[in-house]
Amino acid sequence: MKIIITSGGTSEAIDSVRDITNKATGRLGQVMAERFLEAGHDVTFVTTKHAFKPQPHDRLTVRLISNVVSLTETLEPLVKTHDAIVHAMAVSDYTPVYMTDFETVSETKDLKQFLSAHNAETKISSSADYQVLFLKKTPKVISAIKEWNPAIHLIGFKLLVDVAKQELFEVARASLLKNKADAIVANDLTEISGDTHKAYLVTTSKEIQAETKQGIADMILTFLKNIEDAK
Repeated sequence: MKIIITSGGTSEAIDSVRDITNKATGRLGQVMAERFLEAGHDVTFVTTKHAFKPQPHDRLTVRLISNVVSLTETLEPLVKTHDAIVHAMAVSDYTPVYMTDFETVSETKDLKQFLSAHNAETKISSSADYQVLFLKKTPKVISAIKEWNPAIHLIGFKLLVDVAKQELFEVARASLLKNKADAIVANDLTEISGDTHKAYLVTTSKEIQAETKQGIADMILTFLKNIEDAK
């Protein structure tokens, strides 16, 4: 199979020197890529500059992205030419629109016009004691994958924090249906520590549990193989 793995976490620019990002390291993506290569598959690894990356391999292609826009531009043509995608990247939910001090905001009468200005090209002054950062929602990349290629096998990820298992599964299944995924890997941040990484591969009818990053890689690989064998 030709498989895309997205890994790491995107960053969105506040200005020319500051970003808003997340704590994703890409370690799980690295483990999955190396396991899939070991099993004989071709892997396109879409990741970020500072994330963990698999060892070089003749069946491995690495594509670097930075933000949601570059992720979308990179993924769309790839999705159309691959058999499966494991979308494990932590994608920014919001992107900065404008950052300024309280005084400027309080003096602004037309907020919409104010927010149409972008300050990502310059460095924001650090003279003010407090700053106001305006954010806008980014497009959901996972929602576009099946539109780009209805035939691709899609494995998504859902991370919650300290919730009951039933809620975790319900949220995962909602994402499964909304995004027309084959499965969602559901995990809780409180159950991730180093190599210990409890996760559940959730389908419409069952949950399969793994306890480590290697176990998650094997679980997804087996799931995709069974889909291919069933064709």
